[in-house]
Amino acid sequence: MSPITVVEGRRLSLTNLDKVLYPGTGTTKGEVLHYCTTTAEPLLSHLRDRPLSFLRYPDGPDGQRFFTKNVPPGTPSWVKTCEVPHSTSGPTRQVLLQDLPSLVWAANLVVELHTPQWTSRAPGIADRLVLDLDPGAPATIVECCVAAQWLHDRLAADGLDVHAKTSGAKGLHLLVPVEPTPSERTTEYARALAVEAAAALPDLVVDKMTKTLRPGKVFLDFSQNAAAKTTAAAYTLRARETPTVSTPVTWGEIADCTDPRQLTFLFEEIGPRLDRHGDLFAPLLDPDRARPLPAATPSRARSASRRPGPARESP
Repeated sequence: MSPITVVEGRRLSLTNLDKVLYPGTGTTKGEVLHYCTTTAEPLLSHLRDRPLSFLRYPDGPDGQRFFTKNVPPGTPSWVKTCEVPHSTSGPTRQVLLQDLPSLVWAANLVVELHTPQWTSRAPGIADRLVLDLDPGAPATIVECCVAAQWLHDRLAADGLDVHAKTSGAKGLHLLVPVEPTPSERTTEYARALAVEAAAALPDLVVDKMTKTLRPGKVFLDFSQNAAAKTTAAAYTLRARETPTVSTPVTWGEIADCTDPRQLTFLFEEIGPRLDRHGDLFAPLLDPDRARPLPAATPSRARSASRRPGPARESP
């Protein structure tokens, strides 16, 4: 019989707590659940009001993996959801993780947590801009750090505040708090920035997904700003060989990075980092830090996303 636990008054059945999810480190499902509960405060703050997409890997990273946006069968009635319309497929209903019981329920499914750059209060109106720096072998996160520093200075020149985190996989994510902006507009700006970066750093950066262009370079993926796209959330565990976490980092750490191991963080390292640095992504939650995007350069960018209609939160 699965153990029953009560979390803030909600009864939850937790399954297979001794199951090893990460064979390389022997990390069990119970340890994954413990990580999520001890990191709940910053994790939930960056998930709040954002419709969730789940990458599920119930048998570990080497088992079956599947991506879902729909509310999973058997979801408790007290887990918040919202309706997200889509122009082609019709509306879907997605999960909102608003509290600790909901987070523990989701962690029991064994999931990566992915969010859009907008909230359920204003679907398709971004409050964050994201740049995904993805290295093509033999390039690594070290090359991403070089590109990230150029992008930091370029974004600062436009009056924008930029924050960095590891993807928890190979690269870096740069996030910028912006005043409410249609997703197609943030995509347009990010596209123009990617083109500019590729022109300024031709031996380092590419702005196209074409595989033949990417070996040894950093692909600057702007497409995750599209309203329908999502990005791994800060502090989520990833379905990798080891229990790596998408971890906020300082610009000093980026400047000093000479080896990928310096910016690879396992789940047991997150608590001490939070004790030392606090939540480095907390400024993204402060509306006073948001700034407007500058005027776009039409010759360099064009709209690449469509805004979904209003979302309605369930009781």
